[in-house]
Amino acid sequence: MMGNVIALDSILGLGELKAPAESTPVEASGCTTSSCGSSDGPADMDPAVWEKVKNHPCYSEEAHHYFARMHVAVAPACNIQCNYCNRKYDCSNESRPGVVSEKLTPDQAIRKILAVAQEIPQLSVIGIAGPGDSLAAGAKNTFATFEHLQKKAPDLKLCLSTNGLALPETVERIAQYNIDHVTITINMVDPEVGQHIYPWIFYKHKRWTGLDAAKILHEQQMLGLEMLTARGILVKVNSVMIPGINDAHLLDVNKAVKSRGAFLHNIMPLISDPAHGTHFGLTGQRGPSAQELKVVQDACEGGAKLMRHCRQCRADAVGLLGEDRGEEFTADKVEAMGEIHDDGDARRTYREHVESERAGRHASKEAAKAEVQETVGTQADPILIAVATKGGERINEHFGHAKEFQIYEVGPKGAKFVGHRRVDQYCEGGTGDGETLDTVLSAINDCAAVFVAKIGGCPSKSLEAAGIEPVDRFAFEYIEESALSYFKDYAERLGRGAVRSRAGQDAVIRTGALTARRA
Repeated sequence: MMGNVIALDSILGLGELKAPAESTPVEASGCTTSSCGSSDGPADMDPAVWEKVKNHPCYSEEAHHYFARMHVAVAPACNIQCNYCNRKYDCSNESRPGVVSEKLTPDQAIRKILAVAQEIPQLSVIGIAGPGDSLAAGAKNTFATFEHLQKKAPDLKLCLSTNGLALPETVERIAQYNIDHVTITINMVDPEVGQHIYPWIFYKHKRWTGLDAAKILHEQQMLGLEMLTARGILVKVNSVMIPGINDAHLLDVNKAVKSRGAFLHNIMPLISDPAHGTHFGLTGQRGPSAQELKVVQDACEGGAKLMRHCRQCRADAVGLLGEDRGEEFTADKVEAMGEIHDDGDARRTYREHVESERAGRHASKEAAKAEVQETVGTQADPILIAVATKGGERINEHFGHAKEFQIYEVGPKGAKFVGHRRVDQYCEGGTGDGETLDTVLSAINDCAAVFVAKIGGCPSKSLEAAGIEPVDRFAFEYIEESALSYFKDYAERLGRGAVRSRAGQDAVIRTGALTARRA
């Protein structure tokens, strides 16, 4: 079955996944990884909870380097209207929630899931996130899909996303179907704020508007959250940051969802391109800059644990976070596959390899962090670095081929993932594009360095001119250990004036950017 797992070459940039050298685990008090949050490891939580999240790319920052998710678009109806949402079905290259190319019946969804599972051994999670709300219209399609999937591929985790309006009356069924992960989008805990986000809801056979709509939605969301956590179901809360409307309010949201047992809080930037036809887009409501988003996220540290690796996926996304292989599995292509046989062996083999890879990872990260703390101390403030990666926690992507850069904050306390920046691919067909390079620079302008597997002379000079150091000496090495090694050198150079601090720089977030989908 290793024939399927050889696909790891495209993720790691190496050969087959190999077990690391034996090492002695480091005992930890508190967080064993670089930061509390979605990057927590097995020593940071109950073993039963770790089993639920360790292979879920949305609930574990570590898992998102290794595991793939799949969304099936079986829930077209929605029971609320959000000012940031406009559901379209024909934007095949656009990455944003609510967008799908094909709506599916439960039977079509099951066949597509089995086809993907047969081809992508990294698949670990099946989610339903629309294109409407997974629990609207009685959630008939959602539960029918999960019921059949449990019989066909019981090893795949089940996950759903909802606005929470219909959540309280469906919690028992969610528990009945062994759905361990539920995401609720909660943008406010004060209806005075909520009335500026939601023009209407449809509840108990009636359309409600204004403050009344926001009050009902808030009450349903809080009740549903409490009911889920009381049953041991892990809840991730998504919040869209809307400057001038709820940005200052999100700290209250964070405290409220933490008090009700939410496992993670994901604060996402508003997508407000006028081309999408949303109310906010058409009325000029802007999204946040990179630093504005980070300031709000940092202010929430210490509250509900934060997720920072979200890609605001399409409702039919397939593959690792940051990629979309949906075009490989359109309805006509799946139909042409004939008989589909999936016994789960490739996925089991892959997971065994990931477990062996993980065995020494936490200890390795802790050792690198301890070395920085010992040699650097508090001599240098944290910096941001951008990383070109295909996954596997390694620096394994060419600068010109990157469609996104992962952003890490590196300092005396360690290295932690803090976000990602979508970019247009600089190099296509063997040549670079100067205008595209300018947009890449604007996306990572707040970073001191960019880590790549390889980079050409022209972009290297442009980066250096912008004050961003191109770094290729850690090609195919692990990200966090490499970042900490770089920081030791950076701190020494900063101390003697060989480099300048980039504190105070800001960057552009390319929300909803068009991304090439693999054909």
